[in-house]
Amino acid sequence: MAKNIYHHLESRFDKLTSVATTILGNSITFILALGAVIFWLTEKEFHKQDLHACIGDIILSVTFLSLFIIQKSFNRFSGSLHLKVNELVASHEPASNAVIGAERKTEDEIIELTKEHEELIEALKKERGGEKQ
Repeated sequence: MAKNIYHHLESRFDKLTSVATTILGNSITFILALGAVIFWLTEKEFHKQDLHACIGDIILSVTFLSLFIIQKSFNRFSGSLHLKVNELVASHEPASNAVIGAERKTEDEIIELTKEHEELIEALKKERGGEKQ
């Protein structure tokens, strides 16, 4: 019972993180965040603050906007990497096509694939060990 609840929660969390990653890496989200920062800085009577408060607000704003820029960059890098790996797997006949699209699999499916590949590696080691003798 508890295991089913855990798997259900884990599945929901995977979906939530996938949606959040997509939203945070979206250009429109960055534009909205930039607008919010500009509004926040202008409404806060930014020019009337002392120097330390101004610097702190600027650093906070840049850090906040950097989150969206970094996420966008990571999404692009991750997508291109997955595409390249999928192409390599698809072009290699002995490779298992089960790993294509692994980035969309659940954590449990990835663990199962990992176990299968570990068993395959062990079998290959035994096979190669037998050839050397």
